[in-house]
Parts: sequence; structure tokens; C-alpha cells
Amino acid sequence: MESQWSDSQAPESDDLLGLRVYTSRLLGQDPDLVMHGGGNTSVKMTVPDFFGDPVATLFVKGSGWDLATIEKAGFAPVRLDVLQRLATFERLSDTDMVREQRRAMLDPAAPGPSVEAILHAILPFRFVDHTHADAVVALTNTPSGERRIRDLYGDSVLRVPYVMPGFILARTIWEMTRHVDWSALDGMVLMNHGVFTFHDDARTSYERMVEMVDLAEKELGRRGALTAPAISDTPADVDPATLGAIRRRAGELASTPLLVRLDDSPDARGFAERSDVGELATRGPLTPDHVIRTKRTAAVLGDDPSADLDAFAEAYGRYVEAHRAPEHRPLDPAPRWAVLRGVGTLAFGRTPKELRIIGDITEHTRRAIQWAEHLEAWQALPPREIFDVEYWELEQAKLSKGGAAPPLRGKVAWVTGAASGIGRATADALAARGAAVVGLDLDRAIETFSDGDLRLGLRVDVTDPDEITAAVTRTAAAFGGLDLLVLNAGVFPPSQKLEDLDEETWGRSLDVNVTAHRRVLGATIPLLRHGFDPSVVLVASKNVAAPGPGAAAYSAAKAAATQLARVAALELAGDGVRVNVLHPDAVFDTALWSDDVIAQRAAHYGLTVEAYKTKNLLGVEVRARDVARAVCALATEFPATTGAQIPVDGGNDRVI
Repeated sequence: MESQWSDSQAPESDDLLGLRVYTSRLLGQDPDLVMHGGGNTSVKMTVPDFFGDPVATLFVKGSGWDLATIEKAGFAPVRLDVLQRLATFERLSDTDMVREQRRAMLDPAAPGPSVEAILHAILPFRFVDHTHADAVVALTNTPSGERRIRDLYGDSVLRVPYVMPGFILARTIWEMTRHVDWSALDGMVLMNHGVFTFHDDARTSYERMVEMVDLAEKELGRRGALTAPAISDTPADVDPATLGAIRRRAGELASTPLLVRLDDSPDARGFAERSDVGELATRGPLTPDHVIRTKRTAAVLGDDPSADLDAFAEAYGRYVEAHRAPEHRPLDPAPRWAVLRGVGTLAFGRTPKELRIIGDITEHTRRAIQWAEHLEAWQALPPREIFDVEYWELEQAKLSKGGAAPPLRGKVAWVTGAASGIGRATADALAARGAAVVGLDLDRAIETFSDGDLRLGLRVDVTDPDEITAAVTRTAAAFGGLDLLVLNAGVFPPSQKLEDLDEETWGRSLDVNVTAHRRVLGATIPLLRHGFDPSVVLVASKNVAAPGPGAAAYSAAKAAATQLARVAALELAGDGVRVNVLHPDAVFDTALWSDDVIAQRAAHYGLTVEAYKTKNLLGVEVRARDVARAVCALATEFPATTGAQIPVDGGNDRVI
């Protein structure tokens, strides 16, 4: 590990909070040091309060902020003397600690201070850095961990036996260091937890962290541990329906839809192919902090994944009952990561963001486990210690504050023709309601569809069976299954009367507007059968009920697609899959309608553009978002409706 400090990028030396932000980001942007909100940093400064009086203040990382992207506003300003006085208490509940820390803040609108604020306050240095460096924790998580740390760092590093984070940790270190010569220390290693470094200079504190972690990495390298993680070049082969069944059972155990992401990278497969993986993956997490995300152990899935998930849930229940107190509210018994033997590892989460976070933690955990096992043996903390963090009173308090979940959280939706128009509006609406959305389109614009964690854009020709199959496999690997299929892709051929209708136009309309839907439906049914309240919505057309001259290719294809949906409703009802049809008309904010075309059509009817757009019974302009709202309603509000055909046309007298 090397220092990333840059004199040209670092703030001026008198901008202490700016320096704190800069080095915090250097730490946070290295996942080998901290991940996803982990770690914390602080700086001590004297600043004026509201009355202009100088106050010694600890600016400590605030709750909800990530070191990788933290800004000055992410540091909570807390009166230093209050924090230092709290450390003198023999006992203090974490709930009381949090209350008193917030009461001592100079800015009540700032984020809540880190639970390690008291510990930062008692360290007699301006800058304090704390990480969960993989290499250091891997050394501590062995039977001889304390000796390894002593031999590596000597007396320049204080070794702290594991204790619960929060007040207990701060009090323990306060007692350990009352007579310590701080000038002789470069840092602290908290066994099974992480690393602290400190100094009055921001760069020195940061680079001490880099040096300590670099020493640990070199020690692992010297002993051959860095090359110990197994790698497999054997291609993984898993049926998407198997992932769908795993996702369904895990969601049932969690009492809420869960997403599942497969990591079948060479190192994930290598780990999953180890003969001892069942034992290694069930010893405990890399650090106690990770249990909040990952639970104490992984589930290990073999030939009967559903039975293995049930066994995990039963074991989790026994673990909770062995350690819980009456006030503990049991968490759901579903795993948050799993090993799929011979294939790779799985992450389980309620949102795509959770999947990414858990997947990243799993990757680092796999690697560190194998480092420690190569050195001696992977040894996590005992279940009791892990339980105390998982059921920490501060975490339990969060459960009672959770608001209502978005209606489609944990659900997976496919939208064909998602690059523009009705498809894009539908994908946006589904994502806004919490769904993980896979958008498919032949248009290259779909490549810009992916947006953060919620959306995945795939360039797919829905008339190509192989591309559809590949998209199903990709969806299962990314999210674990499928709950909502929106069949929206289509073409609107040029107007031709029957006597002039050419075979190419007729065939193209049928292939895209009917046959492609049949191919997509057939390929996704195995996933939909395992979905949560699975639903299919076909976007057809007003032309089904009220065709017009010159539109035979389009009208016949949309009518056939509607009939396809009716048959699907009959066939899939036994699997709980609902199939409904929407019939939009005159949706002008789509690629089919340019301003020139609209103007020409309005002139043809002797109407203004505005009158043409609203020539329906309700006198409203139908937009793509109106169709999208209807799709969302069918997905969330009509659990007892299938086989329905619903117009979205403002009212058409010919249809009515």
C-alpha cells in the first residue's frame, strides 16, 4: 500500500477541516481500508459558538456519511470537554451516550456523531483515523493474532483486546492509557476490529495508517498468504430458474421480497469449490461491524438450496434464542450472503444498493478468510460477541423508526422497448417505486439507461431467441429473478392498404409485435413462476378494438398479441402469474410522433395541434407517463385481476 497524498491537491495547512476531508477521502476510496460507511475520522479545533466564545470542538464523522465522498458538512461538531467527561463514567448505556453527544453538538442540524466520538475525544492528537483494514484484521483473526501483531509492530502500537464498540471501547482504552506515553505510540490495533492512527499533522496520521497496513500486507506476502485465495477457471453453469427458486425461498424467510446477486468470478468460484468452504464460511464475519450487513455466517447451498436455506434459518433461530434478552426483537432468519457450492457466492438484499454493499463485503471476507487460513486458521469472534453487535441497542432502535418501504422494493421488472417513449416512462416509474429494472431495447440509447444501482440497460434484439436467453441469464445473475414483465417493444409500420401491403412490412410487424412477445414470455416464465406476486403487462393498442384503414399490419399484430396475452392469463393463473393488457391511443410524446407528423395529422382532420392531441371524450392529452402509471397500478394495486384489457386513451367513442 502506498500513500496517495498529493501536495497539489491537499488544502492549505490552516484549513484543518479541509485537510480532514481530504485525508478521509483518501482512506475511504481504498476498499482495502474501509467499505460503505465503515471507519471514522476526526479533527480537534477551537471554533466560536453562537455567542462568539471559543469552544474546543471535536469534528467527527457523522452518521450516514461515507468516508469516500464525505464533505465538511459530514462532520459533527461536538464539545470536546463533554465527550472527555463522558469517558470518566464507569457505566453509560449507548442510548444515553448518543443522547448526550447530540446534546453537546454546536450545530443541532449536523449529522449525529459517530458512536466512536468519545474514543476520538480522549486520544490526545488533533487528527485521528480509524479503518477496518483487511490485511490487519486478517492477522488478528487467527489463534495467534495478538502475538502476530506484537511481533509485527512492537511497542509502537497499542494492542487492545476486543471489546464492544461504542462507550465500552472508549472506556476500556481510557483506562488502558491513563499512564501511557502517547509520544511513543504510532497507532492502535483493536483485535478483530481495526486500526487507529493519530497525529497533530493530517498527512502524518494518514501516512501512518498506510505504513501500518503496508507492513501487514508485506507480512501476508512474505508468508505466501496473498496468493492463497483459490482461483477457478472453470466456467460456472447455473440455471436461472435455480436462482429464482433460491430468491423466492429467501424472500419467504425474510417475509419480504429479496434480490439476489450471483458472483461467479474466478475467485468466487475458487472459494465455492473449496472442499472446506462449508466450514470456513460459517465461522463468523471479518469484523463485528459487518454483521449488521451480512449476518454472522453465510448459508452454504448444495443440491437442495431450499432445504439448505431452511436449515440456515433454523440455525439462526437457535443462535438468537441462545443469546437474546427479552427486549431483543428478532431479525428475519434469511441469509445475507451464501456460497453456492461449485458456482460462486450470492448476496441477498432488499435493494440493489444493499446487494452491491453485501457483495463487496463478501468479496473482501472471502479473501481475508483464506489469508488467515493459510497463515494458521481463520478464527472469528465467538457468537456471543457477534450477537451483541447484531442486536446492539442502537441497531434495535432503528427498527422501530423505519418508514414504509416503496411498494416495489425487492421486486424485479423487465421492460422491453425501454430506451424511449412508453417503455422509458414505464421503467422510470417502476424504478421510482423501488423496483430493480432491466430495460431492453435494440436502440443503442439503452446503453445509457443504467442509473446507479436500480437500473440495468441491455441492448437486445427481442426477435433473436439467443439474445433473449442471454438477457434472462444476465437478469438472474444480477437480481435473482423476475416479478414483472412489461411487453412493450413494438414497431408501427407505414400506412398501407391491403392491396398494397408488402410481405416484408407484414412479416416485420408480426415478428416484432407478436412473435417477439411470445419468445420473451416463453423465456421468462421459468423466472416468473418463482416471482413475488408475478405479473405480465402487454402494451397493445386502441387499434385492437377500433382499427383504422391502412393499418392492417399493425392492427392485426396487436390483436394477435392481445390474444396471446389472454391465453397466457389462462395458462399461468395456476402459477399465480397475472397477465393483463393495456390499450393506449394517441400517445404523442414517443419517438413515433415527431412535431411534423403531428402537425400533418392535425391538418388532415382540420384541427389545431392542441385540438388533435386532445380529441378524446375526456379532452385530455394522453402521455407516456399515463401508460406507465397504469402499468404500476396493475403491478401493485390489482392482485385479483388477470385477463383484463384496459384502455388508456382518454375515452374513445369507437372503443366504448
